Amino acid sequence: MPFRSPGRRAGPASPPHQHRPVAESFGADVGRYHRTRPAYPEALVEAVIAASPGPVVLDVGCGTGIAARQFLAAGCTVLGVEPDPRMAAFARRTGIEVEEATFEAWDSVGRRFDAVIAGTAWHWVDPVAGAAKAAHVLRPGGLLAPFNHVFQAPPEVIDALDQACRQAGFPVNLQPLKQALDTFQATFGKVAYGIRAAGGFSEPEQWRFPWERTYTRDEWLDQLPTHGHLNLLPPDKLATVLQQVGAAIDAIGGSFTMAYSTIAVTAARTASA
Repeated sequence: MPFRSPGRRAGPASPPHQHRPVAESFGADVGRYHRTRPAYPEALVEAVIAASPGPVVLDVGCGTGIAARQFLAAGCTVLGVEPDPRMAAFARRTGIEVEEATFEAWDSVGRRFDAVIAGTAWHWVDPVAGAAKAAHVLRPGGLLAPFNHVFQAPPEVIDALDQACRQAGFPVNLQPLKQALDTFQATFGKVAYGIRAAGGFSEPEQWRFPWERTYTRDEWLDQLPTHGHLNLLPPDKLATVLQQVGAAIDAIGGSFTMAYSTIAVTAARTASA
């Protein structure tokens, strides 16, 4: 979600990867993050594996290991890179091998991979430096595939969140969520730009996987604090925000169906890189 925290001097165009305190804040409630964040479509996992020259996968910004476990279950060997030690420790407890670092600073020690993935994490990586690092660690023909969930919540839920955040004194612009796919095209365009600027890759492609999930009031309120800067709100203000959003969900029947599209930007490492 496109939140800016109160008092932040960086303008709206400031790249997300420059906001390290936010990028590394999600481990504050690692159990909630792991419990509530949705997995990725199996069709996406299968497509990435099919387009890769082998089963050795590097998961950038692996978090609690949501995507990593899916690729592991599909028969891949997976190494995660994660800057937040709390997230990394959680992922290790679930069987994922993780090394702690930002991707830009991470030392591959000469290791090579068949695929570099990033599930809802590439926006925390410098798009050009990250793509250049991926080109360095991928084998010829290896696939770079960062992917994100894009979701379209009901207008009533977005409006309630907007109003609640403003009352909490929180600078927010949720209008883009009402046109989520169109808005996020700019984000995916930046990913493609970074790949082209880094060099060493084929022309980027965009893969889209639509799906839906129905949330009860309690399920959505459990996930909501893991988005944007909401996890940085004081507990009393967060409680007020959740109360107002919960009332809006109650008003539309106590549950709603969220329309998702999981979108990947993919490119293959060229043999000449």
